[in-house]
Amino acid sequence: MTPANLLKAIAFAADKHRHQRRKDAEASPYINHPIEVATVLAVEGQVADETILVAAALHDTVEDTETTFEELLGREVTDLVREVTDDKSLGKMERKNLQIKQAAQSSSRAKQLKIADKICNIRDLTTRPPSNWPLERRSEYLKWSEQVVAGCRNVNGGLDQAFDQAITEARSALRA
Repeated sequence: MTPANLLKAIAFAADKHRHQRRKDAEASPYINHPIEVATVLAVEGQVADETILVAAALHDTVEDTETTFEELLGREVTDLVREVTDDKSLGKMERKNLQIKQAAQSSSRAKQLKIADKICNIRDLTTRPPSNWPLERRSEYLKWSEQVVAGCRNVNGGLDQAFDQAITEARSALRA
């Protein structure tokens, strides 16, 4: 793998997300999230597949910015990002239900990316929750994440393990 494409993707995503912030109390820079997703894939999932890592850096650009699929880096990356991108023209509940249904039919690359994304979101929910999310909403997010990931399991043992640990820690934090 050449780091050049991954660095290009991170720079592209940083530019596209430059005005966005996460929902935590500190309003963390949004770009931290795609970088964390790529890092979870590489470190905890032992993923060396450049396409997955580049797609991780870009996975929210089309969904959350004015980016088009045509702007992304190459056909394989574009196809993978397309596979994990929600259709924002649909209602929130419909999008959530579609994620659960589509997870099991996703490619193994998309499943790994989806698990890593959920790991990062759950960790953020545990350590830096959105300031306006009550415990009930956080608990609902955890349940929904488990449903999505259930359709993605058994493609990467390291990611499955990291997800299970993140869920366990999140549930403990909610009970505390």
